[in-house]
Amino acid sequence: MTRQVSRTTALRRLGFTDAGLAADRLDDDALAPYAARAAAAGAPLDEALGRTADPDLALLTLLRLAEAAGGSGSGDGALLSRVLAEKEPRRRLLAVLGLSTALGNDLVARPEGVADLLDENGTGSVLDRPADEVRTEALRAVGADPGADVPVADGDGGGGDGVAALRRSYRRRLLQIAAADLTSADPLGDFPRVAAAIADAVAAALDAALAVARASLPGGGREVRLAVVGMGKTGGHELNYISDVDVVYVAEPAEGADEDEAMRTGTALAAALARHVSDVGPEPALWPLDANLRPEGKDGPLVRTLASHLAYYERWAKGWEFQALLKARPVAGDRALGRAYGEAIAPMIFHAVEKERFVEDSQAMRRRVEAHIPLAEADRQLKLGAGGLRDVEFTVQLLQLVHGRADPSIRSRTTLEGLAQLAAGGYVGRDDAALLDHHYRFLRVLEHRIQLHRMRRTHLVPTGQDDLRRLARSVGVEGVSGASSLTERLRQVRREVRHLHEEIFYRPLLPLTARLSTDDVSLAPEAARARLAAIGYHDPSGALNHIAALTEGISRASNIQRQLLPVMLGWFAQGPVPDAGLLAFRKLSEDIGGTPWYLKLLRDSGETAHRLARLLSTSRYVADALGRLPEAVAWLDDEEELAPRTAEGLASELAALQARRTEPFEKALAGRYLRRRGLLRAAIGEVLGLGGPTRSATIITRGADCALQGALAVAVTEATERYGLDQPPSRYLVVAMGRLGGEEMGYASDADVLFVHDPLPGADEETATRVATEVASLVRSLLGRAATEPPLEVDADLRPEGRNGPMTRTLASYAEYYDRWVEPWERQALLRARPVAGDAALADEFRAIIDPLRYPADGLPGSTVRDLRRIKARVETERMPRGVAPNRHVKLGPGGLSDVEWTVQLLQLRHAGEVPELRTTGTLDALDALHEAGIVPVDDAHQLSEAWLLASRIRDAIVLGSGRATGRRADVLPHEPADLEVVSRLLGYEPGHRLDLEEQWLRTARRARAVAEDLFYE
Repeated sequence: MTRQVSRTTALRRLGFTDAGLAADRLDDDALAPYAARAAAAGAPLDEALGRTADPDLALLTLLRLAEAAGGSGSGDGALLSRVLAEKEPRRRLLAVLGLSTALGNDLVARPEGVADLLDENGTGSVLDRPADEVRTEALRAVGADPGADVPVADGDGGGGDGVAALRRSYRRRLLQIAAADLTSADPLGDFPRVAAAIADAVAAALDAALAVARASLPGGGREVRLAVVGMGKTGGHELNYISDVDVVYVAEPAEGADEDEAMRTGTALAAALARHVSDVGPEPALWPLDANLRPEGKDGPLVRTLASHLAYYERWAKGWEFQALLKARPVAGDRALGRAYGEAIAPMIFHAVEKERFVEDSQAMRRRVEAHIPLAEADRQLKLGAGGLRDVEFTVQLLQLVHGRADPSIRSRTTLEGLAQLAAGGYVGRDDAALLDHHYRFLRVLEHRIQLHRMRRTHLVPTGQDDLRRLARSVGVEGVSGASSLTERLRQVRREVRHLHEEIFYRPLLPLTARLSTDDVSLAPEAARARLAAIGYHDPSGALNHIAALTEGISRASNIQRQLLPVMLGWFAQGPVPDAGLLAFRKLSEDIGGTPWYLKLLRDSGETAHRLARLLSTSRYVADALGRLPEAVAWLDDEEELAPRTAEGLASELAALQARRTEPFEKALAGRYLRRRGLLRAAIGEVLGLGGPTRSATIITRGADCALQGALAVAVTEATERYGLDQPPSRYLVVAMGRLGGEEMGYASDADVLFVHDPLPGADEETATRVATEVASLVRSLLGRAATEPPLEVDADLRPEGRNGPMTRTLASYAEYYDRWVEPWERQALLRARPVAGDAALADEFRAIIDPLRYPADGLPGSTVRDLRRIKARVETERMPRGVAPNRHVKLGPGGLSDVEWTVQLLQLRHAGEVPELRTTGTLDALDALHEAGIVPVDDAHQLSEAWLLASRIRDAIVLGSGRATGRRADVLPHEPADLEVVSRLLGYEPGHRLDLEEQWLRTARRARAVAEDLFYE
């Protein structure tokens, strides 16, 4: 009893689910002699069975096979005994019996078939046998001469015996392939060899079936040349164990034969061929032979001439038919005719993408296939479901069709070879390709194991626990949780496949590339030069040089550039300066093209590539800024990265950056770096039309605030140390003025500021003043000093007494000066005073001093109003640059920024004492408040705000287009057509409509001037 318990326990550990029954079967008299022979060879049968996918199934089928073979002294019994005694044949036999009930039943019906698993039959190298050798064996099985031009089965082979012989020959070959597959040490690695071996066996069976069909016709039907062209997985040399075999027939009359008669004979041969492999008979059918991929499908003739095929594909074929032809390969019959068919069809395949909506239709077809999967099968469908085999296959095929026109190196018919070629050519990322390759192999091996069980054409993962356990063990996933582990692994594989499929198959560049002509895609010099000139490049030869520099060579970067440029050249041409855009793209690519993310991002994200092309061909400012901060290209794929940063977020980032630095100048550069990022973020948004009209001003101002805050913190520490003090002797404050104070900065704006300090109790005032002066000087130096970060010029000329006054004053000094000496223009300037850096309490105290001056309770006396009007008139006449038409100067000209701002500020000075809503530093906010308070009529407020916004946008556009933030022309609406075109495009005008901008500005400024004269000068 103890011995029996220990034996059943051991059998259970080996994987038998019913250990008691297994013990009884192992002791069965029919199996005993074979078990003894195996044990004598040093391989106990129970242990060998325990290494199979389903030990119970293997044992049961082996017992049945032993019974069918008779005693070990019989012929079949001796064969079985020999197989079980030899290590590798035994492994092959038991592996087959432990997974495939169908192949096991075949062996039980014909025990002599175990001889096919012996090494002397070549099973050790069965996966590497040449296709010609396999064909020869199949033809000889039906009595045909493999060396004949037209093999015909012999007299006996031409009837039912021939059909039976070809089917038995095929099944022997399939048994050998399955045995080699199931005992492979690396099933995923060997999968392509297995699939190719099955495809070769199918092709050989088709040749043998055709030979049998010819034997039934007078003269062997030699009046017709018939080629069988494999399609789908047959043509791709990657067949399943059980699959529809897709074929197309091509026929030509033999020399001297009548074409009509040849077509009738060809049709008869094709029909007979299908019957011989697919119809019910004494021997089971092999697989369905499907000719529905032929022209016109089921409604078309079964057999066509080559000319008829070509005529159909030239005139009537749909996009999906060319996708199917991608795998077309002659597999049987007249090989010369099959090759001629392939050579004639090949050029059509890779031009099919030029058909309207080819890519979109292919993508839609994939979605339709998924939509028709029954809901109950969606998660079990290995082939058609999301994350299944079709996702990989369609992805590879679409990329091959789109890019294969210009690149013959990516035209393999086989999925995995095609994927490897696409990776080598840079069409798919290496890591993505490796993951797809692994997962595709895994899914196909699972599919094979599922099909082998009953030799049925299925792609559904089983649901029963016993079936899942057997499937898991067959792919090396063992243990009590094998079924659940396999299910989880499959779920992960499908998630990752689906993600990559959606990322690549729906890649935005694909439809755009497909619409280009072959010449455009190939970038051939002459065709490219003509296209470049036609779409707007001023220097096609120079552009060709840039293209050559980007695409020459065999590097991965060059390959990806060859994919990108045909589409991006068109996008550059949509901008006002395509030549400059291409040049900037070349420089950027040369700088960062070797990084792993840059070209991959452009290839996989059409939005990013399109945005980059638009930026580079529109704005030299952005092109230069990206050259200094190339990692910002990644922002174009992420809306969050392009969103404005909050003041609080910038402060936190500044603190973190400064904490990691030790040198004072490096700490100051942290704030300048954040400002540089802000400038670029604002510029990108403005060129791309993101956000509202004040978005850029807000971002630029926050960046300047951040830079000032960083510089002040550094300057205080540095100045204190220079004077040998333990702590600062004063509180410090930087007050923003002008456009900085109004949060209305542009790309060319300086930072107008006031420096304030307040000595601490007990501090020596003279020392405190010297330290404060050093602080102000350091702030200006740290922000204006040459460095990798763009400078921010700090201008303190709006301080009391202007340039003649001290750089910084104490709070008390400001209070005294403003109480005794304040000028009208200083009151006006203080309207924009906004503390931006330093001590918060000191900021409140400073505001308490200036608020009565800028928001006077009793309004302005008439003398002050007259003074402001005189100053405004003098500014208009004295500061206008010579040689500039006043009506084109958007700052000082009539209706320009100056008119609007002086008008608004005068009204603020007169009414802010009684209208709190007017106490704002922003021009547009003040205008809104003036309108809401009934001080400015709605139409007048609209005219002023429209002129102010348009002038501000023109100023920014001039800088963005030219890349120059300084110069006497920075505030002048350009005269030159090319310059005006750039500015107009940046402001959203259609190409060629630059004069509309000119007319709009002159009209808007004229109306604003009339309002200003009415409100300011009365």
